[in-house]
Amino acid sequence: MAWTTTDDLDTFLAAAGAFLRKRPAEHTVLLTVASSLAAAGSDRYGERPPHYGWWRPEPEPGAAADGAGDAAGAVGGAFLWTPPYPPVLSPLPDLAAAELARVLAGRHAEHGPLPPVTGVNAGRRTAETFATAWQRLTGATAEVDRTHRLYRLGTLTPPEPAPPGRARAATAADRALLLTWYEGFARDTGALKGDVSRAVDDRLSHGGVTLWEVDGEPVASAAVSRTEAGMVRVALVYTPPELRGRGYAGAATAAVSQLARAAGAGEVLLFTDLAKPTSNALYQRLGYRPVEDHLQLSFSEPGTTPPVE
Repeated sequence: MAWTTTDDLDTFLAAAGAFLRKRPAEHTVLLTVASSLAAAGSDRYGERPPHYGWWRPEPEPGAAADGAGDAAGAVGGAFLWTPPYPPVLSPLPDLAAAELARVLAGRHAEHGPLPPVTGVNAGRRTAETFATAWQRLTGATAEVDRTHRLYRLGTLTPPEPAPPGRARAATAADRALLLTWYEGFARDTGALKGDVSRAVDDRLSHGGVTLWEVDGEPVASAAVSRTEAGMVRVALVYTPPELRGRGYAGAATAAVSQLARAAGAGEVLLFTDLAKPTSNALYQRLGYRPVEDHLQLSFSEPGTTPPVE
């Protein structure tokens, strides 16, 4: 088996794009982050350049290309890393996850001041396997930062009773408000790092933000990613603290979900933090159904100790 790494997004997508698009829900984060980088530039998530990679299992002896020219040993896994965020991994066989830990640890030792690997974000088994290998290689320790659950929209059920107000698309005129709200979201969740204006501008650039407003005043927002392989993901649902508990977040989420469906998205997804039962219950009432759990693990003293093998 072998990992190939690159700092070039086009090279990554040429090699791994078809693999990712075959299972868009499973690869939702890699697809939507890559789409955002392609549209907004390599510094979309931070000043340090992103890194990418794909894994090909060793072909079985005697295996040959099929009629479409796709040989045994085709891409079977991928990762995407946008510092200061941790690497995001596709589902991986255990041996591939452990090998990736060795590759990233060795790359840091060989090339000097690469960004530290601060953690990992993946499905539970892949995250735990990578973390175990990383601990063995570097001496770092791993802690659970967040446990997220991926949901897929089934039959949309708007909130009842519906709160007052209506939905509308956010425009450039709402930028200052969204900056304030996304800064609040970052403080509340820790899920946004660095310059939140990049997140605002990126979402506005593709009409991806929906506001819920009452008497002409915005009271909540929800956003969607760009559509990739027929899939969109709802994110950045926010209501200011003084307006919470009135159903506005549910209304905004239902509205943006309905718009995504109407625009042709075959899969509408979202992640929730399992430490927040209120939001998990809300999204299930709206018709979202669990798909799988993801772990975000953080590493202590990441990347500072050379690999042991």
